[in-house]
Formats: sequence, C-alpha cells, structure tokens
Amino acid sequence: MRTELETTLLHCRNLPSPPGVALQIIALAQDPNATLGAAAQVIGLDPALSARLLRVANSPLYATRRRTETLAQAMAMLGLNATLSLALGFSLVHGLRGHNGTAELQERIWRRSVLGAMAARLLGQQANLKRAETLMLAGLLQDIGRLALLQAMPEDYSALCAKADGNAALLGLEREAFDADHAEVGAWLARRWHLPDYLVDTIAGSESGAAEDAFLRCVQASGPIADLWLADGDESGALRESALARIEACTGNGLDALDEVLSLMAASLPEISAIFEVRIEHPAHLQAISDEAKELLVLRNLRQIQDASQAHQDVKVTEERMRQLTEQARRDPLTGVYNRLHMEEVLEREFAAATMHPMTVALIDLDDFKQINDRYGHLVGDQVLRQFAQTVQRVLRSTDFVARYGGEEFLLVLNYSNESAAEQVLQRLLNEVSRTPMAVVDGHPVHTTFSAGIATHNNAPGCQFDNVRDLLQAADNVLYGAKRDGRNRVRQHGTQPGEDD
Repeated sequence: MRTELETTLLHCRNLPSPPGVALQIIALAQDPNATLGAAAQVIGLDPALSARLLRVANSPLYATRRRTETLAQAMAMLGLNATLSLALGFSLVHGLRGHNGTAELQERIWRRSVLGAMAARLLGQQANLKRAETLMLAGLLQDIGRLALLQAMPEDYSALCAKADGNAALLGLEREAFDADHAEVGAWLARRWHLPDYLVDTIAGSESGAAEDAFLRCVQASGPIADLWLADGDESGALRESALARIEACTGNGLDALDEVLSLMAASLPEISAIFEVRIEHPAHLQAISDEAKELLVLRNLRQIQDASQAHQDVKVTEERMRQLTEQARRDPLTGVYNRLHMEEVLEREFAAATMHPMTVALIDLDDFKQINDRYGHLVGDQVLRQFAQTVQRVLRSTDFVARYGGEEFLLVLNYSNESAAEQVLQRLLNEVSRTPMAVVDGHPVHTTFSAGIATHNNAPGCQFDNVRDLLQAADNVLYGAKRDGRNRVRQHGTQPGEDD
C-alpha cells in the first residue's frame, strides 16, 4: 500500500472506528480466560446490541433450536465464542456506516457485506466447520476496506466504483490507482483496530486465489455468491460460474450447494435484513435457482415422509441419549450432584445475574473423613459421600445448587439468601447430618459432621465482591476458621467483603 494512501486514511476524520463496546468485545475475544459472565456485563451496556443478539438467536439461522426469551438464554445457547463474534459484528455496524454524501454506494457495499456474512456462515456449515459465527463475522467485515476508501476519498472512490464492471474489475482499478486493493486496506484497518489475527488474515486473503485454509475458502466464496445475488439478470451467467468454482473449492459440491445456500439465504433474509438495518430484495433472476432448490427439497421431503416414523423415533432416541450424556458430563459420578467444572459455570452465571438480590456460597468439608477411610475402607467412605450428598439435596430448595468440589469438600450456591437465612439452612443441614447415619457397618451406624464457611454477595448496600474468585476465597477463609475452632460448626464471613477471619 502506497505511503500516500496510508497517510490519507490516517488523516481521515470520518474513518470508521470501533465504538467503546466493540473495543471491550475485541479484548474479550482475545482473552483466553474470558467468561460468559464477563461478556454479559459488556454486552448488557448496549441495549440495542442485546436486542440484536436475542433476535439473531431466534432467527431462521437457528431454526432447529428452541426459542430464547432473554439475553442470558441466547448467550448460553450460542456459547461464548459465537456470542463474542456476533456481538462484535453488530457493534461495528454503526461505525462502518457513516454519512458523507455517498449513501447509495455505501448501502450497496453494506448489502454485499450482509449477504457475504450469511453465505460464509452457510458455506461453513456445509463444509462441516465449527466456527459458523466467526465465519459470519469474517464475511461481514471482508469489505471494510471499501467502506474505508469511500470515507477517505468519497468522490474519487465513487468514480472508481462507477467505472468498474464487477468486483474483479474493481480490484484491478484499485491496484492501479492505489497500488493496493480494498482487501489490503481492510486488513490494514482491522490491524489498527486490534482485531484478532485470524480476522486480519482472512480479510487480507478474501480476494486472493484459492486458499488452503477451509475457513478462508468459505469467505472467498461468499463474495461471489453476494455478487450473484445483487447482479442484473444479464450478468448472472458469468457470476454463477465464478460462484460455483469457489463453492466447489470450499465444500466439494457445486450446483446443489449453491442452490441450498441461496434457498436458505432467501428464508433468512427478512429477519437478517431487519437485524442489520439494510433493505435487500430477492432478485428475479434467482427464481430459477430457487425453483430448482424447491424441487430438490420436495424430493427429499418425499423420501423423508416414507421413513418419517423411524426417523422420528431415531431422533427421539438420539436426543434422549444426548440429554443423558450432557447431564452425565455435568454430574459427579460418585455422588450424583454437580461436578466442579459445571459448578464453576453456574457460579459465573449466577454471580452475573445477582445484581439486585443476595447470593450466598457455602464451602463444606466433612470432618475427619480420612479417619472413616482408614477405619472402614474407601468403599464405606464412598457410601458416606453419597449419603451426605443425598441429605444435602433433601434440605436445599429447588433454586439452590450443590456440587462436589473435591474429595470430601462440597460447594453450595444459595440464591436469594442473605447470610442470616443461609446460616439457618446450613445449621439445619448440620443437625440433619449429625443425627442421620451416613453408612452402616456390621450393624453399627457411621455418623459424621461437617464444617462450613459462608460468604454472601450483595448482602447489604456496599457489600459486594468484585468477582466469583473473591467470593469463594472469603468462604474458604471462614471454612478453615471453623476447622481451627474445633469443627462441627458453621461460620460466616465478616460484614465487609474481603475481610479476613
């Protein structure tokens, strides 16, 4: 890229730039320790962004999933990486669409970007790639170089676009005029925004020859599909061949893949157009393609109807098996309560949601458990752990959570419980455990007790913890205080968060 062009871009006051929320999302996207709770705090700062995420989660792109009613449900369904990718794309929308007297051309570029985003995502699904939402983001941002050039040089770049007959011609004119094309300019801009390296590299290679990387091939194919959609009927033949070649390299399938992508794009378009605030028509020259796709779908449906009963039963069996496997992955195999990994997810979610109500955690450690193992053996010790877990579940409310946190240590999450209420629950549990045999050996009951440490977030105004780790540390501190004081007791954290015992 010529030095003069870079200088022009750097001195452009209207050059697109990420808003504050986007900068925070960029940082989260590159943080290996980022959590859904942290993402929820950032996204929740922008009500419009939250609404868009919820709407896309319920769009035809996710037609096979159940309807989500809240942002938290949408984020949990999408997952962290997909949430960050979609949120980043939405949060960049307004920065990319300024106004400098070139609204018509700008809208045309944005239509291509949105169509490219849909096509990239659908191609990724056909190619069995797992990063569907990151593909959508890459497809959306592949033309940011064009928007940057339009902002920096509105008259000159508008004239260049008017002169170009298609995207390939435009690339040649850009290289001749600037010694760089819009893909290179877009990568330069993405690098200045500190976007992840994979996005910078994908934008840079979006207009190059066939790539080895499957992710990049999907983005490279999405542009020609968008051009085919936006083209006049007379141009569609050559553009169709170009799109087919790119799709073949991407999915290994040509015509059928193109027909299916276009059909799914048409089904998703009304909702996606509203989400991205752009008007995209369904062109007449694609009707033939749509008709072929419909015929193909009818034939497939007829075959599916013939096997409908068996297919339905297979789906139910698979769904039940998946439900069981998912639940097993969340549970401790010995006691049946949640395991530590799942409880950490629960903690992050509940902590993020506890903005207006108290949330209490209690760390419980069985007293002298090693002596039980040494005296009766590990099988009896396992029986004690199982019976203890069952006793805890009988005492707790349905809104509370319990997990085996490690060895003979358990973690309780008591929602909407202040320290006083939580202490009553723990004391009742202690009494119940003390009088209930945890095992019977040779006709003799085996009893145990426990020590517990309680800490509460939002117990009173000004009494909040900064994060889950600090909350757990507070509970852990008072647990060991209870151990030092003689065991078989429940202790509370101090009235001020962070206060040591």
